[in-house]
Amino acid sequence: MPSNGLSVARFAGEIHGQRVLSFRGPLTLDNLSSFQTALQTEGAPVIIVDLAEVPYVDSAGLGSLVGTYVSRHKAGKQMILTGVNDRVLRLFEITGVEPLFLMFPSIDGAIDALTHPASA
Repeated sequence: MPSNGLSVARFAGEIHGQRVLSFRGPLTLDNLSSFQTALQTEGAPVIIVDLAEVPYVDSAGLGSLVGTYVSRHKAGKQMILTGVNDRVLRLFEITGVEPLFLMFPSIDGAIDALTHPASA
């Protein structure tokens, strides 16, 4: 894979209507199209976006994440982020978008919170 490539793997979640999208590679302007296509074509009511293998996000990637959140929220759908590393989390904090996102350290943590909401 090229150093600037971004790939996605899709998995069905453990509960009906849930989908996991696991991304690998940096989320930048260079590969934004594949990221946006993956998210925009996902119609599941709940998507878990796993960023554990995403080393960094640039401003275009950040804009895409926020735009996807807003679109899904308006449609009554949910987007959860998992595996957000310190570098990406710092970007969220600096830009003030951190409160928008429901985040968990792992996919399992997100699935557990969705399955057992009282423990979240």
